[in-house]
Amino acid sequence: MGNSSAIIEAIKQQLRSRGITYQALAKQLKVSEPTVKRDLARGNFTLARLDQICELLGVSIAELASSEPDRDSLLSELTEQQERALVGNPKLLLLTYLIVNQWKAEEILATFQIDENGMVSLLLALDGLGIIRFRPPHGIQALTARNFSWRKDGPVHDFFVQRVAPEFLRGKFDGPGDEFFFIGGRLTRASLTRFKSALARVATEFEALARADAKLPLVERDGCTALLAVRSWEFSEFTRLRRVRANEKR
Repeated sequence: MGNSSAIIEAIKQQLRSRGITYQALAKQLKVSEPTVKRDLARGNFTLARLDQICELLGVSIAELASSEPDRDSLLSELTEQQERALVGNPKLLLLTYLIVNQWKAEEILATFQIDENGMVSLLLALDGLGIIRFRPPHGIQALTARNFSWRKDGPVHDFFVQRVAPEFLRGKFDGPGDEFFFIGGRLTRASLTRFKSALARVATEFEALARADAKLPLVERDGCTALLAVRSWEFSEFTRLRRVRANEKR
């Protein structure tokens, strides 16, 4: 990515993280919204306009040029130490989840019991862990890649299995947007491979929809969780009723 493209992307990231719309930026710059959209799409604004934008964002051109992380350095998963730090502080885990899902700082402050000072402390901690890049007061840049996922059998996975999943599954699933399927059967290896591919496609579609909807106002979006899983398994109460085969006897 060239320097000019990096600066444009950094400006867009700064606007997103601060919750500044193109309309609001246009008003501050005293130009039309289409002009702002065109300039950011083409990157053909003047140095004077770039200085204005930097002044409004409270950053320098040099900071913008260096603020776009190398895509190859983005995190597809955290280290075990990073995940342990998050599990040890539920607010850090919550904030990481929200930032990865593109929540804005003002949305977090308005929705959760976190004050301004507490927010800054948490963001500094996440910056220190290398999970985000933070520039006070509300400049937040996630360092996670699009294909980011939690470690398999890692601290966050264990937290989910022990604390989150049981509470989730105890629900009645009787709301207007709820759905619950519990199915079982005996599949060949080929059929199981096909089914796993279908689950992967559903997960990918969910993530794509979540990214697209993240651009909409928070009031238009509802919290939504899906649990997609498959494994070779039989309920223990059923297993105990099985006949012991001759070759299994000792």
